Amino acid sequence: MDNSIQIFITGGTFDKSYNYKDGSLFFEKTHLPEMLKRSRCRLNTSVETLMMLDSLEMNETHIEKIISKCKTSKSNKIIITHGTDRIVESAKELEKAKFLDKTIILTGAMIPYAFGSSSDGFFNLGCALSFAQSLSSGVYITMQGQCFFPNNIKKNKKKGIFEKIN
Repeated sequence: MDNSIQIFITGGTFDKSYNYKDGSLFFEKTHLPEMLKRSRCRLNTSVETLMMLDSLEMNETHIEKIISKCKTSKSNKIIITHGTDRIVESAKELEKAKFLDKTIILTGAMIPYAFGSSSDGFFNLGCALSFAQSLSSGVYITMQGQCFFPNNIKKNKKKGIFEKIN
């Protein structure tokens, strides 16, 4: 196994850009390399874009691609940036795939990184990088400074937060 942290990009609000003319959100390119540079990250990371989708557009083929990439990754520490609407479902599918020797962290953002200091993306990425180094093997979701198992988390759309369930 390789000692680096593999980061797989799937899109989501994390990577949406803002069209100032009509107010729409769209995908142009991932912001991850810029975020790592701006944060002065000194970790050995590798970034690969798998897709640039809103998670509501994800289907079984997309999830299979994510699982396949995680299985073939030489790294035992993997971070996946993901849309928050389906992050829990994807984490559960990854958990079913039984990655016994890998730590996989899914994270996202409620507000696009392109919105600057109001975005939670920077903080969530930092938490994911820390959790990837410190947690034992398994699949986790980190949002808003907390770490969750896929089966005990839900997105509270009314409050705009992720919460532990049970």
